[in-house]
Amino acid sequence: MTEKDKMLAGMIYDANNDPTLIADRLECKELCRDYNDLRPRETEARDVLLRKILGNAGGQLLIEQPFHCDYGYNIHIGNNFYANFNLVILDEAPVKFGDNVFIAPNCGFYTAGHPIDAVERNKGLEYARPITVGDNVWIGAGVTVLPGVAIGDNCVIGAGSVVVKDIPPYSLAVGNPCKVIKTINH
Repeated sequence: MTEKDKMLAGMIYDANNDPTLIADRLECKELCRDYNDLRPRETEARDVLLRKILGNAGGQLLIEQPFHCDYGYNIHIGNNFYANFNLVILDEAPVKFGDNVFIAPNCGFYTAGHPIDAVERNKGLEYARPITVGDNVWIGAGVTVLPGVAIGDNCVIGAGSVVVKDIPPYSLAVGNPCKVIKTINH
């Protein structure tokens, strides 16, 4: 089993010494650099390059620059997606966004984690857990979403929140750690 296979299977893997993973990240960084260097008015070129970076994406896609991700191919986006400035997605595991997802500035979605044991961590080992964001979700400014989290449909995540566990559908959730404070009527 390759290190990439281990990464995609959610196992502990070596991201720092595997030539395939290093090459994949470098290719993605080059594409992100190209994307971030495009002029804002180059809307068609921006769309084409985003779709080249991402695993797949529906219609009406806009990610404001700058945008950074590790692999790109693990990011899956539904229809009508908007992300404001400074979106970071560490997509060692799949990151799936539903339809009608809106993300404010300075948000991060991080699937990668590292062993608690210092000896293992210092070897460069890590693991990855998927992140899922449902349909009709608004993510406020400065939100951090950690590995393995699912955010249900029709949620609002308040600015500055750190999402460490699943958020059920129709929830207004805020804080560090992020907690549901209200059910949204539907």
